[in-house]
Amino acid sequence: MSTKLEFSVRIHATRPHVWRAMLDDPTYRVWTQPFCAGSYYEGSWDEGAHIRFLSPQGGGMVARIAANRLHEFISIQHLGIIRDGVEDADSDAVQAWGPAFENYRLRDVDGATELSVECDTAPEFEEYLRDAWPKALAVLRELCEAGQDAV
Repeated sequence: MSTKLEFSVRIHATRPHVWRAMLDDPTYRVWTQPFCAGSYYEGSWDEGAHIRFLSPQGGGMVARIAANRLHEFISIQHLGIIRDGVEDADSDAVQAWGPAFENYRLRDVDGATELSVECDTAPEFEEYLRDAWPKALAVLRELCEAGQDAV
């Protein structure tokens, strides 16, 4: 059984700039630190592509990009976990919560970009994510508003 969480942030930068900061490898590694310092991804953000979200310790998540509408919407379908470099999409533990979605929407609002995040999570991770998401979005906002495309 999963819980749906929602978060949003208003960023004074263009949607293309927020999109790049959110998904480009160097800035992705910065804004996701509140979840796991040193985390990164391997793979592509192209619709239909498989992608792995990894920690320096060898754990992480395996996912598929369910949708990608440039500068507007991206949906990540989490399919399983990675432990010690090994993917698990079939265990009872994974089947209990998966597949889970993490959706990002970008909208123009009053000359800024509103980024909304909606994610499914297992109840045991809810408190952790309620703490980490606002911190991560604040870092992303700081990165974007310090950049060249800030408004």
